[in-house]
Amino acid sequence: MDMTGGGGDVWIEAGFAELARSGIAGVRVEVLAKALGVTKGGFYRRFRDRAALLGAMLEVWREGRIAAIEQQASLSGATARERLASLIRLYSERMNTEGMAIELAIRQWARADDTAAAAVASVDTARLKNVAQLYRANGLTAEAAEAKAFLFYCFVFGQSLLFLDRGQRRRAQLIAKSAEKLLDEG
Repeated sequence: MDMTGGGGDVWIEAGFAELARSGIAGVRVEVLAKALGVTKGGFYRRFRDRAALLGAMLEVWREGRIAAIEQQASLSGATARERLASLIRLYSERMNTEGMAIELAIRQWARADDTAAAAVASVDTARLKNVAQLYRANGLTAEAAEAKAFLFYCFVFGQSLLFLDRGQRRRAQLIAKSAEKLLDEG
């Protein structure tokens, strides 16, 4: 799962790679130019300054994450329960380490930057709304669906941060049992 949103602009993609590697402080014009094997002049022909690049990165990430959850939650040909199960598998079985590093770096950035915080809030709102709609389609009230969607995302992101000393088999068992709870009717 591409967690950047796939903007296609080489500077933005290089920015995401550096963000994943070293956080927001590492996303600097000199570093990106060196990684791309070009001069800084090419950057300034594309972006006014570093702030413009960072703004573009946030926009690409925000748009990509919202488009992804809308597509992943779409009910075309699947029941709401099947779509929820599919989302759990998507987020828990195929760990995209760079995508998760980008997600975490943007969330860390959002702790100190209002623009990044607004982008994260927009993505979280879309994620919760789409998953809550699946729970509503599965028969839950609006309030119960919102609570279950919140729990769903606490699980999805929380499980990715846990290191278990009992191996992948135990992790898979815990994810399966947790998924059952998240897919319960109540």
